[in-house]
Amino acid sequence: MPLYFAYGSNMDRAAMRQRCPASRPVGVAKLPRHRFLINADGYATVARDPRGTVLGVVWDLALSDVTALDRYESIGTGLYTKINQPVVLPGGAKRALIYVGRSARPGKPRPGYLEGVLAAARDWGLPDGYLYELEHGEPAPRKPGTPLFKAPM
Repeated sequence: MPLYFAYGSNMDRAAMRQRCPASRPVGVAKLPRHRFLINADGYATVARDPRGTVLGVVWDLALSDVTALDRYESIGTGLYTKINQPVVLPGGAKRALIYVGRSARPGKPRPGYLEGVLAAARDWGLPDGYLYELEHGEPAPRKPGTPLFKAPM
């Protein structure tokens, strides 16, 4: 089964149980050299950023659930495309499927969307500094020399 890195609404355990019932969470992971953003379509995506890190959840994606996930991500309309990238898990780096939005142009979230992403991120115990970054689209204020966040691993 492929690994799948979710960084937006698919971090939500209940939604994934309904959408992809045969898939199982592996745990929190990092996508280095990328940043999270809400794009012009109003949904989450990731964009390359040599100084950034995106936190999310890796799922062991059942092959029987791929079609449902593709449908949810609107692959057929071009809203998202699929790529394979290395993500960092507690045991080391692994390649994972990642859905990337068609636009990396910043936009405003659709009503209620970001709130769901934040609730899922909190449920997984993602750090406060990262939650701030998700909500505000910029790093949390911090003292010089201190890291923005330390991924829970």
